[in-house]
Amino acid sequence: MLPAHIAVLITSHNRREKTLSALAALHVQRGLPEDTEVRIHLVDAGSTDGTPEAVRAAHPRVEVVTVGDDVYWGQGMRIASRNSHAAGLPPWEYQLWLNDDVVLDRDALAVLLDTARTVGPGAVVVGAVRARNGAHTTYSGRSGRALTLVEPTGRPEPCDTYNGNVVLLPRAVHVRIGDIDKVFRHGMGDYDHGFRARRAGIPAYVSPRHVGSCDRNPPDTGSREPGIGVREALRRVTSQRELPPRQWWVYCRRHAWPWAPLLMVSPYLKTVALALAGRRVGGGEYPR
Repeated sequence: MLPAHIAVLITSHNRREKTLSALAALHVQRGLPEDTEVRIHLVDAGSTDGTPEAVRAAHPRVEVVTVGDDVYWGQGMRIASRNSHAAGLPPWEYQLWLNDDVVLDRDALAVLLDTARTVGPGAVVVGAVRARNGAHTTYSGRSGRALTLVEPTGRPEPCDTYNGNVVLLPRAVHVRIGDIDKVFRHGMGDYDHGFRARRAGIPAYVSPRHVGSCDRNPPDTGSREPGIGVREALRRVTSQRELPPRQWWVYCRRHAWPWAPLLMVSPYLKTVALALAGRRVGGGEYPR
């Protein structure tokens, strides 16, 4: 395996211990060629729990940029990408999207790079991750109309789009597709990126095995919290953290035409109906 230069993109907000754990796992990677270079570009969105200071103290080589607390995941990842381009020579060969709550296995980067070389330089590699108790896959590539999680099988498996928790993008792919679209300030930008890659003829593959751990968000939070009432449920589901209407409409129009109008209103109607019934909204990151 030849050495590579990897630019790791991370955003953080008030998850100091999780962010430190994610960075610690990055710093103990094994199985990489001796001259492999990993540069980490962290964008912290106004944390008040001491995340930037703790990162600088524990990992002084990590580039930490602090922005306002109105910067969400999608925008933060674009800023991190911009910073990776401005970091100087040598230019990176791969960008790695990494959520700040992912703890990579010690050979995760080696597995991702080996998969990238197996499938070729014109493909995206998605790292499947499991729950911290190791019981099941939590984030991975997605396939089919239902966007089902793609399970690792021991070989690279094709997928239609992907969760953005662990994604390896070769430079050739980034040149063609670019960053997460600026219209998506928080969620949906990872799915949109995957669909845009697919339309451009760029394949995406899930790693042969899990490359780390990351628990799913608790199911009864946000607009899914039981007993919050219709008005509060609607406020939450239309907020930046869930499905802001303008961004959701762009996503629906791009990827669900001619059913976009129906898909557009369905999560809001479902939220109202279930709040009226005193029930919670069940599973899934983006209602479909």
